[in-house]
Parts: sequence; structure tokens; C-alpha cells
Amino acid sequence: MDDRPDMAPDNNAFSENEESQRQPVFNMPGILLASMALLAGLYVVQEYLLSERTYGWFIYTLAFIPIRYQFPLLEQGYEWLWTPVTYSFVHGSVEHIAFNALWLAAFGTPVVRRIGTLRFLVFWVLAAAASAFFHAGLDWGSQVPLIGASGVVSALMGAACRFAFPDGGGYDRTYGHLYPRQSILGAFSNRTVVMFTAMWFLGNILVAVGLPLIGSDAGDIAWDAHIGGFLFGFLLFGLFDPIRYREV
Repeated sequence: MDDRPDMAPDNNAFSENEESQRQPVFNMPGILLASMALLAGLYVVQEYLLSERTYGWFIYTLAFIPIRYQFPLLEQGYEWLWTPVTYSFVHGSVEHIAFNALWLAAFGTPVVRRIGTLRFLVFWVLAAAASAFFHAGLDWGSQVPLIGASGVVSALMGAACRFAFPDGGGYDRTYGHLYPRQSILGAFSNRTVVMFTAMWFLGNILVAVGLPLIGSDAGDIAWDAHIGGFLFGFLLFGLFDPIRYREV
């Protein structure tokens, strides 16, 4: 039985999707490849081209630091204005970038194909800010810099849960962008979405109580930013979806 969506696109669209399935890396949306290149380029700059003193300035200028918001904004520099977004481009290690790039490819691909490049850029900015301030709300006054795209990746996961998991089970990275958008409550009638969401939250809860992921120190993982991002993507995806029809 063909498990593709009922709303069939033209033959050229399916040919492009089939080619994408054969060569998934090189046929990712260009904006995702550009995003990964930006993350890698910034990491090379911070690790190999900056002095120790300049490195400190780099992190201070681009990382999100909750304690900034305890002081009058007009009495400090403008870092408070852009760091809720720029922190998402900075990473602490090659493993950090590789992990985020893997999930960015997996969940960003159907989201970009569905909402387009411009909406994706707006989604990234707002998801990064939502993740940062959710983190700040639970860790108010922290002086520890927050960096990494994990909050945005989590938002993409949440968004994908609204449309890319077919009723028959599994996750459809190739044709997922063609499925109807499910309502917030309707998504929880999908067993795969429920299982995926439950396991995702369980993993973050384990990190929150101090159990590290493989190769990571639990204390270095901003689990609350992940949750803030996921909730943003899952609850607000409908605002970005250009396909207008009754939700199921």
C-alpha cells in the first residue's frame, strides 16, 4: 500500500523527492547547508583564529547570558538585544556542532520544504529567543553563557510532530512536508508522536536530574532551553505554516 499523503503533488515534485531520498545530504534545502556552514565557520574562527582575550570578547558578545537582564538595559551595551539569537550560532566543540547538524538535517528538511526559506529564518530567530528566555526563566540570574542551536533544533522537532509523522507510523522525512497539519490535540492521537515526544521529554528530564548523555556532561546541557524550543515549535507551528486548511 502506498503510504504517501493523499494530496498528491505533480510528477516532477515526486521525482525531486525520490532523488532527494537517494542523495539526502546534497539535496537538503540550501538554507540548511548554509546554516551548517555558518556554524562550522564560526567555530573555526573562535577556536583557531582568536586569541584568548578576543575569545572571551567573542563569547561575551554572542552568547546568551541570563544575568544581563537583571540590570537596566539602557545602562549596558546592546548585547542583550541580539544575543537571544546569536548564541544559537556558537558551539563549544566539534561534537556539539555534529550532533546539532545531524538533527538539523533530519528535522529541518521537512520543515523548510513546507514553510520555505523566509519563514524558516523567522522561525529560527523566534525559536532561538523562546528557548533562551525559557532557559532564563528557570535559571534567572545565571552567569553561565548559553550557546548552541539545540533549542532551535528542538523547535524543529516540535514543529515536525504537527505534520511529518503519518498515521501509519514512523517519521517521513521525504514526503512529510506534504501531510496535513494536525491540531495540537490531534497530534496526540498519533501513537508515534506520543512515543517520540515522551522519549524526548524523558531524555531531557534525565539530563535535568544529572544523568549525562553519551559523551556529554549533564551539567553542560541546557535541558530547559530544549524544552522551551520544543514547546515553541509544537504549539506555534500553525503560525508559520503557509498551507491553510482545516486541521485534523
